Amino acid sequence: MARDNASGRGALGFILGALVVVVAGLVWYIATDGQPFGGGNEASITIELPD
Repeated sequence: MARDNASGRGALGFILGALVVVVAGLVWYIATDGQPFGGGNEASITIELPD
């Protein structure tokens, strides 16, 4: 008798999909130097007090 192996293929697909998402997240993190949304527009606040 042949066994149905569809559930094994579904689990393998789920694991591979999760790995693709993790690798994509790591690539994004490395490409943006860990800065959310590119990090190019950081606010700079300067307060000057009288002497």
